[in-house]
Amino acid sequence: MMDNTIADTVLSDKKQHIINAAIELFAEKGFEGSSIRELAAKAHVNVAMVNYYFGSKDKLFETIVEYRASFMRGKLDEIEADKNLTEIEKIDAIIEHYVEKIFSQPSFHRVMHQELLKDDRETMHQNIIRIFVRNTQTLRKIIEQGIRRKVFKKVDPELTMASLIGTINQVMLSKALCVMLMEKDKNFNPYTDPAFKNRLMKHLKQMMHSYLLVNNEQ
Repeated sequence: MMDNTIADTVLSDKKQHIINAAIELFAEKGFEGSSIRELAAKAHVNVAMVNYYFGSKDKLFETIVEYRASFMRGKLDEIEADKNLTEIEKIDAIIEHYVEKIFSQPSFHRVMHQELLKDDRETMHQNIIRIFVRNTQTLRKIIEQGIRRKVFKKVDPELTMASLIGTINQVMLSKALCVMLMEKDKNFNPYTDPAFKNRLMKHLKQMMHSYLLVNNEQ
């Protein structure tokens, strides 16, 4: 008989495998265009196993978002707790990590946000938004701390976060815009181009420095 700890590890690995297959499938075909049967075939498991772990396609999508967000949340907390970093250095570190994370799977990021723009599946959308909000709490704490220490201007923390995240989302959701900005032909893929990724990071940092810092020398 298999040891319970080993069994749990096997189950966890199988669930992880299904999640990875789902990320690839949703990125390829979109959420609406993908079925549980197609996912089971891609993951080389049966439909019953997918249903056992997740219950429905909506719940599977929520699990993927939570899975990706949990890694980001851990990194955010690590950055926030680093006493060797100033508030603006923490903002810079968050920008770098966030952009790196999104550029690692840009297709899924687009699928996720396109899904949130639709009017149906309100329960799933609300659950996903709550996951996002938990991750923004740390960023808000850093901004508020900078304001208290008078190194940041008295900005609106929530709308500052919306401006930062909104800029990233606009870039990631509009390939045509990125191609135009880079002055490339229509076959150019900005999301696999290191120069474009670095350009986005640099712009976001400059934008936040200019907007936040009381004494901005950059």
